[in-house]
Amino acid sequence: MDDFAKQLQEQEKALEKIRNKLALLPDLPGCYLMKNADGKIIYVGKAKVLKNRVRSYFTGSHDGKTQRLVADIRDFEYIVTGSNIEALILECNLIKTHQPRYNVLLKDDKTFPYIKITNEPHPRLEVTRRVLKDKAKYFGPYPNAYAAQQTKKLLDRMYPLRKCGVMPKEVCLYYHMGQCLAPCEKEVPQEEYDRITQEINSFLSGGHEEIKKELQRKMQEAAEELYFERAKELRDQILNIEAIMEKQKITTTDTKDRDVLGFAVDKGWMCVQILYMRQGKMIQRHASVFPFYGEAYSDFMSFVTQYYSDNPALPKEILLPDMPKGEEAEDNSRPEDAAESIDAGGGAASLQEWLGIKVLVPQRGTKRQLVAMAEENAKVSLDEKFRLIERDEERTSKAAANLGQYIGIESLHRIEAFDNSNIQGTNPVSAMVVFIDGKPDKKEYRKYKIRSVQGPDDYDTMREVVRRRYERVLKENLELPDLIVVDGGKGQISAAIDVLQNELGLFIPVCGLVKDVKHRTAQLMVGDPPEPISLPRDSQEFYLLQRIQDEVHRFAITFHREQRGKSMVASKLDAIPGIGEKRRKLLLKHFGSLKKIKEARIEDFRPLSIGDKLAGQIIAALQEEES
Repeated sequence: MDDFAKQLQEQEKALEKIRNKLALLPDLPGCYLMKNADGKIIYVGKAKVLKNRVRSYFTGSHDGKTQRLVADIRDFEYIVTGSNIEALILECNLIKTHQPRYNVLLKDDKTFPYIKITNEPHPRLEVTRRVLKDKAKYFGPYPNAYAAQQTKKLLDRMYPLRKCGVMPKEVCLYYHMGQCLAPCEKEVPQEEYDRITQEINSFLSGGHEEIKKELQRKMQEAAEELYFERAKELRDQILNIEAIMEKQKITTTDTKDRDVLGFAVDKGWMCVQILYMRQGKMIQRHASVFPFYGEAYSDFMSFVTQYYSDNPALPKEILLPDMPKGEEAEDNSRPEDAAESIDAGGGAASLQEWLGIKVLVPQRGTKRQLVAMAEENAKVSLDEKFRLIERDEERTSKAAANLGQYIGIESLHRIEAFDNSNIQGTNPVSAMVVFIDGKPDKKEYRKYKIRSVQGPDDYDTMREVVRRRYERVLKENLELPDLIVVDGGKGQISAAIDVLQNELGLFIPVCGLVKDVKHRTAQLMVGDPPEPISLPRDSQEFYLLQRIQDEVHRFAITFHREQRGKSMVASKLDAIPGIGEKRRKLLLKHFGSLKKIKEARIEDFRPLSIGDKLAGQIIAALQEEES
């Protein structure tokens, strides 16, 4: 208890220090560095106006991710820059230097491979992930090492640059195969190297069609001169070029080299998709998937900035997606945030000024279609990631077992989860889903119409549903769950535990799933009194909880919509004089829906023994309500 009081005292002292520093923030652009209790930098951000942006972290409400960041902050520093572009560059450098845990990071082990023509008297080709300022020529990046190695193998067969790391004393096998100029024994003029380098440059920049035509011409000549072995070698080279380049998907009218980027987010994860277009043709694509903690578009731009900061082979043009409309509205929910939201146009302009190439956010036409294709590919890659996780039964069951260890349960075989749904207290319903070894068992799902609760009282609703469910479990001797999951925090957990223990004599562990302001799973709470449990955001266990919460919410909201639709139909017909319960059921059975009743003619009501006057009143009342 003394330790807890001491911790609170230190936290309050740190917040007082932060409040004093907030008053001194300038109205200037720059970068800010958030620190934890150990003085370690945990987040780096940039701002057009430092005073507005940094203050926003300590005022108002935040979603679950930002709350975790703010809870860890004990101090901050800031660096004033002369412009937004300087802030962009500085942020990128600070992120790479400090590797803060809450920033999106392009980690060293995820750097992309390049093909390099070395800057030596006798140059050679190599695949590298290290980009140095050594005056060498770099081509790429390639989406993976295999693609880079396959392309290098093709180039090695086509162009006779030296292959050895250290110059040998005599010619090697590559010379006899026609794949080396043998600079170890012969003097090779610089003009020859310049010609080869230019051809490789043309090939790797998308000009492989011209080179293929030249090889076809040489193959024809060799065949006419009866050099069939040479013709076969040239034919093999042509086939290799076609095999390497067969992945082209789309062609534009111009021949400009461009990178097209798109992103998608789901369940706290982001996928960034990059389409590489060279000479107007799409030749490769690459997807990066990672957890993110800030605003989606801001973190996307942070990834893009880091990616191009170390890219020596820049295209002529970069196409970026626009900010999603929903996120723009969220970013501008408070006045001080309106000036700070990362708008797509401003981000593109800063990148363009920094990189010295054209950066666009297309709104229509072919370029917008290319961005849409990148976004769709990103969504598919993200969906594929989640589907693979769900299909891997071994990992799913292991996630359930590990979740049990986090909570303190020896065996976690059966999970039952509850969610309540109502709109301002109308048509209150609840739903229960069951997961066995981490997988949904739909035949065990149950729906509940709330009977005893008036108005939107989530706690009493939870009491009623838990009571009804486990009274029946006891009465019918059904299998008890190993864990009960409720949608909510301390209040919902306490309500469920009270009914289970004090009314039914059951001691089943209960946990709560707390959502953030964007209705996403943010925190797991367990115990009596409930305490939060820290689960890694990118863990299988956290993803299992997200699936459970998404599934029970989907099931509850579907049931609520059904009930609300039925009650709306009933209330509209009941409001018409002369229509009671018997006639209402008769009308719905005969016509099938309110829409059909409204569109009916007066004579259509006669088979139901409804007179023309009442029929006219029914049609008029329904049409008047719609207008």
